[in-house]
Amino acid sequence: MSEQKESSVLFSLKELMNLEEDRIRGEEDAKQAKVAAEDEARRAAERAARDAEEARIRSEEERRRAEEQRAREEAARLEAIRVAEVEKARMGAEQQARMEAMNAQQQHALQIEALKRDKGKKQLRNILIGTIAAVMAIGGVVTYLVIDSSNKAKAREEALQQENRKKEEELSQLKKKAEEANSLVANLESAVANEKDQRKKAELQNQLDTAKAEADAANEKAGVKGTPGRLPTKAGDDTPKAKTICTCKSTDPLCDCL
Repeated sequence: MSEQKESSVLFSLKELMNLEEDRIRGEEDAKQAKVAAEDEARRAAERAARDAEEARIRSEEERRRAEEQRAREEAARLEAIRVAEVEKARMGAEQQARMEAMNAQQQHALQIEALKRDKGKKQLRNILIGTIAAVMAIGGVVTYLVIDSSNKAKAREEALQQENRKKEEELSQLKKKAEEANSLVANLESAVANEKDQRKKAELQNQLDTAKAEADAANEKAGVKGTPGRLPTKAGDDTPKAKTICTCKSTDPLCDCL
């Protein structure tokens, strides 16, 4: 009888040990499942952040290419207008010079005819010869002034174009730096939002504050309006344009900046 009781007690103890082991295994399994779920959620968040950043970068690149294309088309249009205006002024000056030369020739022919009709009037002949010489001299001066004015206008235009190209290159570099700074801010903001470790999160926040200050300075230099790390909001194109300085006189027929 005592042996049966002892056996029953041992069986109960063994059963309790089995139940405790099952409980411990269940807790371990639950803990591992929780860790695995957290790890999967973290990887999913990282993938989502990477996908969002890649989409933002693609969108920014497409926007930048579209703006560059519009700028090239606008520059080509303005250049075509300028060339047409210069060519129109040149042709007008040449036409005026030809008309004056034809008028001088007609006057010369009339004066020669008058001399033939009245050879005896030596004084009249001398006057006519002087007049012809003066007309020819005036025609030469007019032609020289037209050519000189055209050359000066072309030289001014080339200097202004070189200056504008330099300013556009400097502005493009500033915009590129601003875009890089804004991209860094966006990456740090995503990292801060996804970071669980408070110490690392504080370090990332310090880096983000520094990056924001640098991005603000870069945006100000580049003339970009908006929040760092995001596309600027604007109703039109706020990119500063290089101003053309007019240096020609108002009486210059080839001046294209009046």
